[in-house]
Amino acid sequence: MNHMVSLRQSRTWSVRITATVFLSPAILFLIIFIAYPIIDSFVLSTVRWNGISVNREFVGLENWLNLLSDRAFWTAFRNNVTVMFISLLTQGVLAMALATFLDIAGRKALIFKIVWFLPYLISSVAIGILFKFALDANFGIFASISKLLNVEQSVDLLGNPQKALLAVMGVVSWQYTPFYMILYLAAYGTIPVELYEAAAIDGATRGTYFWKISLPMLRPTIISGATVSIIGSLKYFDLVYVMTGGGPGTATELMATLMYKTSFVRQNFGYGAAVACGMFLLITIIALITVYTLNKKAADI
Repeated sequence: MNHMVSLRQSRTWSVRITATVFLSPAILFLIIFIAYPIIDSFVLSTVRWNGISVNREFVGLENWLNLLSDRAFWTAFRNNVTVMFISLLTQGVLAMALATFLDIAGRKALIFKIVWFLPYLISSVAIGILFKFALDANFGIFASISKLLNVEQSVDLLGNPQKALLAVMGVVSWQYTPFYMILYLAAYGTIPVELYEAAAIDGATRGTYFWKISLPMLRPTIISGATVSIIGSLKYFDLVYVMTGGGPGTATELMATLMYKTSFVRQNFGYGAAVACGMFLLITIIALITVYTLNKKAADI
C-alpha cells in the first residue's frame, strides 16, 4: 500500500516538474515583457523625469491628479470611444457581409478573398503615408477631381476638424476589415453543411438561413471579434500618427498619440507614464464590461 502511495506521489511530482520546465519560458516571457513593464509604468507615473537625467523627482500622485483634470486626455479618450463605435459598426458589418458572400460563392470567389485580404498585409505606416498623400488638399485624389471639374473649393478631409477623424477611420476600417472577414469566414466553416441542406429542404431562403441559423451559431465568434475590435480601437497609434499627428488641433488626438507626444516630444516621461497607465486601466475596464455584457446576453438567448 505504501509502495502504491509513493509511486503515485512520484508520478505527481514528475508531472509537476515536467509542467514547470515547459511553462517556465512562457512564464518568464510574460513576467519580463508584460508584468514588469506594467508595474514599472505605474512606478514611473509617480515621478517627474525627462527621460535623460539620472535623477527622478518623486511627486506621488501629482501626475494622476493632473491627469484627472487634463482636458486633452479626456478629449483623446472621447475620440477613442468614437473610434471604437465606428470600428464596431463599419468593420464588423462589412466583414460579416464580405464573409457571407465568400461563404456562399465558395471557390469561385477565391480572387476576391485574396484581393480583399491584401490591405491587412500592408504596413500601417505605409498605408498612413499613402493615404496622407492621397487625401492631400492640394494634389490628392479629391483635389485632382475638383480641378478636373473646375471646382474652386478644395476638399480637405485631413485638415478639417469635423471630417478628419472620419477620414482616418475610413482608412483604418479599410485596413482591418479583412482581418474580421477571415475570422468570420473561418467560423462559417465550422457550421455543418447538413444544417443548410436541412433548411433548404424545409423551404428556408438564404436570408432566413442567415438570420435563424448562421448568425446564432456565429455569435461566439462575433463576441470575440467585437472584443478584439474594441481593445484595438482604444490603442490605435501608428496609422493615425502618420496621417494627422493627432491634428488638426485635437480632432484626431487619441490616448496613444497623446502618450507618445507627452513622453517623447515634450520629454515628460512621468506624466506620459500616467497617461499610459490611465489608458491601460480604461481599456481593461471597457474590455471587461464588454465581455461580461456580451456573454450575459448570449447566455440569456
